[in-house]
Amino acid sequence: MSSKSIFRTALFALAVSAVGAFSAAAETYDISVDNIRINTGNFVKKGVGYNNSQIPTVLRFKEGEDVTIRVKNNLRDWTSIHWHGLILSFEQDGVPDISFVGIKPGTTHTYNFPIKQSGTYWFHSHSGFQEPDGAYGAIVIEPKGRDPIRADRDYVVQLTDKHPHSGYKIFRNLKRSADYYNRSQRTLEDLIEDSRADGLKATLKERRMWGKMRMTPTDIEDVQGFTALINGQSTMQNWTGIFRAGEKVRLRLINSSAMTYFDIRVPGLKMTVVQADGNNVKPVVVDELRIAVAETYDVIVQPTKNMPYSVIAESMGRTGLVRGTLSPQPGLAGPVPPLRKKPLLTMADMSGMMGGMGMDMGGMDMGGMDMGNMDMGGMKMNLMDTEMAQMPGMEKPAAEADPHAGHNMQNMDMGTMDMSKETAPAAGHNMENMDMKNMDMGDKKAPAKADAKAGHDMKNMDMGGMKMPKKADAKAGHDMKNMDMGGMKMPKKKAGAKAGHDMAGMDMSGMNMGGKKMSKSSMKGMKGMEGMDHGASNANPFFAAGSGLIPQAANGGKFLSYSDLTASAPMFADREPARTIEVRLTGNMERYIWSINGVKMKDADPIILRYGERVRFKFVNETMMAHPMHLHGMWSLLDTGKGKWNPIKHTVNINPGTTVYTETEVDASGQWAFHCHLSYHAEAGMFRRVVVVGGPA
Repeated sequence: MSSKSIFRTALFALAVSAVGAFSAAAETYDISVDNIRINTGNFVKKGVGYNNSQIPTVLRFKEGEDVTIRVKNNLRDWTSIHWHGLILSFEQDGVPDISFVGIKPGTTHTYNFPIKQSGTYWFHSHSGFQEPDGAYGAIVIEPKGRDPIRADRDYVVQLTDKHPHSGYKIFRNLKRSADYYNRSQRTLEDLIEDSRADGLKATLKERRMWGKMRMTPTDIEDVQGFTALINGQSTMQNWTGIFRAGEKVRLRLINSSAMTYFDIRVPGLKMTVVQADGNNVKPVVVDELRIAVAETYDVIVQPTKNMPYSVIAESMGRTGLVRGTLSPQPGLAGPVPPLRKKPLLTMADMSGMMGGMGMDMGGMDMGGMDMGNMDMGGMKMNLMDTEMAQMPGMEKPAAEADPHAGHNMQNMDMGTMDMSKETAPAAGHNMENMDMKNMDMGDKKAPAKADAKAGHDMKNMDMGGMKMPKKADAKAGHDMKNMDMGGMKMPKKKAGAKAGHDMAGMDMSGMNMGGKKMSKSSMKGMKGMEGMDHGASNANPFFAAGSGLIPQAANGGKFLSYSDLTASAPMFADREPARTIEVRLTGNMERYIWSINGVKMKDADPIILRYGERVRFKFVNETMMAHPMHLHGMWSLLDTGKGKWNPIKHTVNINPGTTVYTETEVDASGQWAFHCHLSYHAEAGMFRRVVVVGGPA
């Protein structure tokens, strides 16, 4: 062969290899869905698993490849697989009655989709209670080119809460009694201990308050009595990851639990958070983090000694934990710490149920008043009755006057106002366009009752030290839209734990404050007002101020907050949303009904989105429980005040008594699921169908 021929042959071979390098690889994967026996070391039960194992299957993909996944259903029931967090067409999303009909018993279903992303994700059944019964696995997607996250070892750490009862039995028992699995009920011993600490009178009053609401402050986890597992293994079975001292170890944390949030730490080591829900974030060094159900976090740890280190995942309610081990050799086990003291819910966590705004008014004595759903962007205060009719200096309309006539409250002094008496029924005050300029919240007492439809000019009103009513009627409402508060004076901050005004959860987006920015010093007592230009901060603005769920690291160090997360690179252009959709998370705990905007899935219309728009979701948690909300098919940009650098997530946790905002670029046509990822909450009705109309031109 001539040298020219050899050159042509080599050039052709190079061209073929180049085309292969730039075209998507096509890979085929097989999964069987099987009835299995699950052995936790504490109990053995029947369950569902993939590929005949209680150890989760790990699918490893490469960004840019086209995958074919053949799923063989060996069950007697229909099944499905949802690819949690993957961006794909809705027909491949795997949700029966929304994406497709499901996978019939004894048949094989084939999924086909391109891999458009990299990172850590997971997959699970979306049929009945197969997921809590064991049908879950992990997905690891290698990025194109060099991975910016460098590690010497790489391990999946997939968590779950395995219960001896089947998912169906658990749900049936919860419907019979919401407290069926609550093993943390308060006892006589607790009453004695609390009485010693707080006094008998205060303790009995607190017990009566919870009793009237038919609630308990220990109701943090609906389902207790589980055994926590790492990669299908209990503490006794001791999942182990091998390392050598000095190596960087990547832990891909996935919470596949039915109901349990876990607080994760590796005692003796810092964790560097590098990824959240599959998307890279700017590194954050922490001592501990909380992972909500369905979330994923990737962390880097670097053991410095050739000794075993414990990987601890402890439930948020402190009712269970699992210990895995990072070890320089097989056969070693890290220490197992005792469970920490169980947290208790507080009135701050109940504020949403009472119509509250997650608002701790600090120096204002509110006498237990319910200030529900106060929105200071067009501001509704539907559960607050102010009983203003008899206030000194207030001009009450004559009997023959228009029933809508207002009360002139100009220059009225409301300092030390006492509104602690029971309020009139259905009283409501329209305060639209109310001028509160120069209002001094100083030292007077309030009266007993108000005209049900009266409006009030509260100019120059002094409200300092005011006491609010002990009871409010559920129908009372105050519309304070366009309220002008320029020049308004707040009471001076007093020393002590209740000083200041904690307004966490209030939406003040439409409030006119006289065209002035509030100084840092003037805002010192007002927490939780992130998003306003005021310089105030809250230790963790994603919890209601005073919440019993605010976490603390076991060693007293840094605990991860959503506020710490910053996207490594923007995924979308930063633009204003076209509209805001309010998603109120609602429920009746006693009847174990969970819903969105007060309506269960079976009775609800779908949420309609338009392809190409940007939508802002306003999540308002009106329940006493946290809810991990998952929108299928599209990303949720969690609003942490960082604009285009806001973290990009597929699951967003909404804590009790809080309001959280996300934005979504509607870039996927079709029908999608949108739901709380607590298995029994979704089944009980906290679920919606989302329909995206239109599509790419």
